[in-house]
Amino acid sequence: MERFLDLDRFPIHDLAGPAGHALVQTCRGELERRGLFNLDGFLRPAALAHCIGEVAPVLAAESYLHSQNHNIYFLPEVEGLAPDHPALRRSETSNGKICGDQIPGSLLCRIYEWPPLVRFLAAVMGKERLYVMADPLASVNVMTYRDGQALNWHFDRSEFTTTLLLQEPESGGAFQYRTDLRSESDPNYAGVARLLDGADTEVETLPLTAGTLNIFKGKNTAHRVTPVAGARERMIAVFSYYERPDVLFSEAERLRFYGRAS
Repeated sequence: MERFLDLDRFPIHDLAGPAGHALVQTCRGELERRGLFNLDGFLRPAALAHCIGEVAPVLAAESYLHSQNHNIYFLPEVEGLAPDHPALRRSETSNGKICGDQIPGSLLCRIYEWPPLVRFLAAVMGKERLYVMADPLASVNVMTYRDGQALNWHFDRSEFTTTLLLQEPESGGAFQYRTDLRSESDPNYAGVARLLDGADTEVETLPLTAGTLNIFKGKNTAHRVTPVAGARERMIAVFSYYERPDVLFSEAERLRFYGRAS
């Protein structure tokens, strides 16, 4: 992996060493303070080009168009909220998507499964252990956002979200987030409504460059990707890890997100 990942700057393969230990502590601090951290330039330039070369043709020929009108929860209803509650305001999401089973053996899949990366993420997140997903569709996804496409405000299913930006668009496609908008004990529906109304002053925009590994608290941090503009698409990989082994999506979930059950 040394040929592909900048392990000189980010020694995730040697967490027992002083540099690896310091990296974990720094990343933990960023997660605590900002709700996220970045490893800018984690993927070396040649490896970045290799990844794009592997996935771009598949995205062009086989991507599933995920187009959905949804609320921030991606749920048909929320118990206790009237359908017209301002926290349930709907918006449009549109992107192209391929799954790990469409790029088997690719460099992205190998990076996703690399044990030192999994151990590093567990250490930073304060987890005893993390596991790759058993689901061949949901484990690794690569999304493309073309001109006019966007990912609107939402919360993720998992506590943490791990992404690797492969290509920046010409313009637009900004990653915006609001850290800890809700908690396990407080859904903060009023705060969600303020966010959707554009009145939340704590929303931040995070500049990301291609090759950056980004980890953030996706479950309680609302986030979105603003509309992309221009001929060059935004391309990003999403890695899914869980605290238990053998996690699979249901058939309904696969159909909803990928347009197929297998």
